[in-house]
Amino acid sequence: MRLLVVEDEVKTGDYLQQGLSEAGFMVTLARNGLDGHHLAMTETFDLLILDVMLPDVGGWRIVQSIRESGCQAPVLFLTARDSVDDRVKGLELGADDYLVKPFAFAELLARVRTLLRRSTAPVLADQITVADLILDLPKHRALRGGRKINLSHKEFCLLELLARRQGEVLPRSLIASQVWDMNFDSDTNVIDVAIRRLRSKIDEGFEPKLIHTVRGMGYKLDVEDE
Repeated sequence: MRLLVVEDEVKTGDYLQQGLSEAGFMVTLARNGLDGHHLAMTETFDLLILDVMLPDVGGWRIVQSIRESGCQAPVLFLTARDSVDDRVKGLELGADDYLVKPFAFAELLARVRTLLRRSTAPVLADQITVADLILDLPKHRALRGGRKINLSHKEFCLLELLARRQGEVLPRSLIASQVWDMNFDSDTNVIDVAIRRLRSKIDEGFEPKLIHTVRGMGYKLDVEDE
């Protein structure tokens, strides 16, 4: 997979290039918006990581240009600008995700992999099945062992996220951004409480247990070997 990183902060650019390369990606690094704009318009990449605040051609302009040219490669914005208006503007111009600096590399890598999966995935089925758990997506209904599980809207969205990413450890920050559309605050336990409630509905009285805590990392949904 080819990634284009456009970042004018030298340390951040080098950090991203090294980390993503070690993760197995082919990374092209542009250190200014002008070079990044040229590369994005003339070469083919599977994903673009763009800093918004560049001294010449900004990230917003780059994504606007590639979308107008017909390029549908996913775009992840990196920025210190965390206002709602800024995030909305970037998404409306055609970005797919938004990560505020400073960020944890593990979260950035998880988001990159998620965007790449979305861009290459076939049309999603109407149903997800894990062991005896069935998610009926159009009806927002969950069944376990043939029994209907009553879930709130957020609980279903959380369960759907975990089921779509079966076997992956999802950090709290990713869950917060995907389900609650918010930046994760380490002082809040909203994610842990939601997981605890979901686990009580999905796992209590059923085998095998599906929702697992990975200490220091996050949560996953999977059928684990005994």
